[in-house]
Amino acid sequence: MTIQPPQHRPIRSFVRREGRMTVAQQRALDELLPRYGLDVDAGTLDLDAAFGRSAPRFLEIGFGAGTALLEMAKAHPERDFIGAEVHRPGVGGLLLQLEKEGIGNVRVICGDAVEALNGAVPDHALDGVYLFFPDPWHKKRHNKRRLVQPGFAALIHRKLRTGGFIHMATDWEDYARHMLAVMSAAPGFRNAGGTDSFAERGERPVTKYERRGQRLGHGVWDLLFTAEQL
Repeated sequence: MTIQPPQHRPIRSFVRREGRMTVAQQRALDELLPRYGLDVDAGTLDLDAAFGRSAPRFLEIGFGAGTALLEMAKAHPERDFIGAEVHRPGVGGLLLQLEKEGIGNVRVICGDAVEALNGAVPDHALDGVYLFFPDPWHKKRHNKRRLVQPGFAALIHRKLRTGGFIHMATDWEDYARHMLAVMSAAPGFRNAGGTDSFAERGERPVTKYERRGQRLGHGVWDLLFTAEQL
């Protein structure tokens, strides 16, 4: 008898909490996702074909309600934006806004951004990656579930063009310092804010989530790292 090795489930940085799906959001997933969505299960993406042009490309990981992504896309029509989100109501809400406002420079991945980066996004295809307010997994026993780890940094470096960047933000100081330590040790990255330093907010839109945190007295820490040749 052949004994199969135990199967270990991958450690996820998120928990799927679908919440309530409205009729409009479901309609958007059914009717608009085929128009705006990227099929990451079909192999390596042809992003020029997906957008109908060649332009600087930026990915937001975990866009939530899509507020920051929409604002950046409207402010920079000369750029292309990809948003990845696992929570379907948020994806449906973003799709509705894209249709309502006639925004054509956004494409959507409804699923795990890490899986999409590993299996579908071409290497050196991105000019920037945004990671705004990811789940901090603040309990020590859950720290291993934080998205920003050495393997994640290596994956992002492979997907960025030389000179591209990853811009991160969090309102948990412990996670901010964890990010700073991981990215400072990651080969091929330079801290644009200065050695062992955080960065300015820059062009990052202030979201509803952030304003709520500010009212509660939370600080916000930004980090900006640029990709260099290894």
